[in-house]
Amino acid sequence: MKLSQSLTEASARLGYSFSDPSLLIEAMTHPSMGGGSDNQRLEFLGDRVLGLVIAEALLAQDTAAKEGKLAPRLNALVRKETCADVAAELDLGSALRMGRSEALSGGRRKTAILGDVMEAVIAAVYLDGGLDAAREMILRTWGGRISEAQSQMVDAKTALQEWAQARGQVPPIYVDVDRTGPDHAPVFTVRVCLAEGDEATGTAPSKRAAQQAAAETLLAQMKGRE
Repeated sequence: MKLSQSLTEASARLGYSFSDPSLLIEAMTHPSMGGGSDNQRLEFLGDRVLGLVIAEALLAQDTAAKEGKLAPRLNALVRKETCADVAAELDLGSALRMGRSEALSGGRRKTAILGDVMEAVIAAVYLDGGLDAAREMILRTWGGRISEAQSQMVDAKTALQEWAQARGQVPPIYVDVDRTGPDHAPVFTVRVCLAEGDEATGTAPSKRAAQQAAAETLLAQMKGRE
């Protein structure tokens, strides 16, 4: 099976040549295409491969850190927003195969879609070349994010509360939005709201981590306006 020009270019940006091009095609196919396989199953697998590789990297980076410090770093590096940022840097959106209506609605730039396709691509590389190939691609494309995680990771909930209090606002409120996935691998979505109406959501494998992700996103939004 031959890749289209856009997928060939996407493969080059990934820095990986597929022995089985159909895996990349599947990874780059959004469900809106209909009529065949899409990237949802690969997304499920890629999320797990990414978590393993990043966890290994964090353990190697900080041999003294306890689980309580490693967990928020891991969650920040594997969350959907980070995956979407990497996908955007690789311009994967331009090569996505999706339905016309989804494309017209800006689907190639949506965080959720880009995050999903990045996870699916990781799975495609893993299935095509094994864990070593997937690890090399992840560590390369995540770049300095992993090395910066230790120095930049702070308690986002505390930082957001201090930011609000410094401006005379009441503490942020956290609302449970959703819980999906099986009992052994749940996924929590939490919304954080400020009194003035600003809000953001976060998704992670634990409620605490989802709160941290939501707080981090909202804090970045508020600081971006200052």
